[in-house]
Amino acid sequence: MTDETQADEYDAAALRRFLLGLGEGMNASESSVDRTSETLQRVATAYGARELEFFVLPTAVMVQTGEGDAGRVGLRTAVNVAFRFDQIAALYRLIAVAERGKIEPVAGIRTLNDIGAMKPRWGWFTRTFGHALLTTGLALLLVPNWWGAVIAFALGAVIGLVKLIPSSTLGLILPIVVAFGSALVVFPLATVLDVGDPVLVLIAPLCTFLPGGALTTGTMELATGQTVAGASRLVKGLVQLALLTFGIVVAGSLLGVDQYEYVSTGVDSRLGWWAGVLGLVLFAVGNYLHFSAPGRTFPWVFLVLVVAYLAQLIGAAVGGATISGFVGALAMTPVVLWIGGLKRGAPTQLTFLPAFWLLVPGATGLVGFTEAVGAQAGLDDFAAAFLSIISIALGVLIGTALYRLGHQGAEEIFHIDEPATPSVREDPGLVTRLMHVFPWNRPPEHPHDHTRRDEQQSAAEDADRPVPGKSTSGEGEPGT
Repeated sequence: MTDETQADEYDAAALRRFLLGLGEGMNASESSVDRTSETLQRVATAYGARELEFFVLPTAVMVQTGEGDAGRVGLRTAVNVAFRFDQIAALYRLIAVAERGKIEPVAGIRTLNDIGAMKPRWGWFTRTFGHALLTTGLALLLVPNWWGAVIAFALGAVIGLVKLIPSSTLGLILPIVVAFGSALVVFPLATVLDVGDPVLVLIAPLCTFLPGGALTTGTMELATGQTVAGASRLVKGLVQLALLTFGIVVAGSLLGVDQYEYVSTGVDSRLGWWAGVLGLVLFAVGNYLHFSAPGRTFPWVFLVLVVAYLAQLIGAAVGGATISGFVGALAMTPVVLWIGGLKRGAPTQLTFLPAFWLLVPGATGLVGFTEAVGAQAGLDDFAAAFLSIISIALGVLIGTALYRLGHQGAEEIFHIDEPATPSVREDPGLVTRLMHVFPWNRPPEHPHDHTRRDEQQSAAEDADRPVPGKSTSGEGEPGT
């Protein structure tokens, strides 16, 4: 093996590991598998490796380099890994550089390790306070009631503090624990305080556990043909809903809650129109603090939330709850993609995730699960919730198609590259060729043409002349 071949193998190995790290980071950002594959392919093309093969799942990334006996396969798996917003922003900055091939793979690997080891911008108190604001804002949007907002703030602070405990074992049972504890607080208070709908009050403190993004992304992946990834993501989201429902129902059973209290009575606004505005602001500020988002991304996140919320209100007024999610997703998706394409914008995942929580696909699913199990209402409520999830996914798909159509034009839908046309020298004609036979009709020569011709003739004569001390035949060995 030559040094050059060994160096090429080392470069291929570094690029393979770099691509695996990028894919693992995008999975930790809850990116869809088709978007991850497209991004990895663009990065590979930027480094001149167009023949690479990728296989992406929500918890695994596989990259193949080379063919036949020289082929190499790299695999990376990760479970229960989630990036904060500051890590997502840093990852997408690295991806933007890698798509232009402006960073060495080894340096890119070091940068990925630095991103994984990043410390949050804010301390534990600020992040806990941010989670409390986040839940309070969502409570004002779901149940415009002062007591509901106060309960959501208190529970959100406790849950936000518990979430900061670095324990993988606790993370497995945390959805059941927080759902059980929240239900133990909300159901008794609902009997003595005017909290409005107790089921919707329970949704707000549990919002960061709701699998709205997983359910919507899984539905989109199934619609685009990514069967394995879509099915696994949907199953994960449904299991998360089942765990939350189990915690609520067990707490209700211990408290002797009547089955009718599990049935949501809908939004009963006790406050004015300003409650929605205040809820949006608190929700955006809470996301910014709890997930340590970069400061420059806050205006973009707030813009997407406003667009999604206003469009959802219009959809609810026109066609009801099922249509509201579709209209909200359809309106926000082009805005999210437009922001992601700006030089000083924000990564798409960073603006998508809060909007998914605002559109509450996971909240409607949790309400449907709770009513089906706790109130023994059958699967009608859950079916309606699942239809709302599908409507949101459909809105995202159509919004993405409309943005690409308007941004890149119809060429993306149907375009065939024309083959290169060989240059054809124009025929001057027979009369012109005959006229050039005479010296006075030939085109004038450049003053340097005579000098160039003399130099070429002298070089040819020197090449024919034998060189002293050298053989005129063989491999150029010294003559004897």
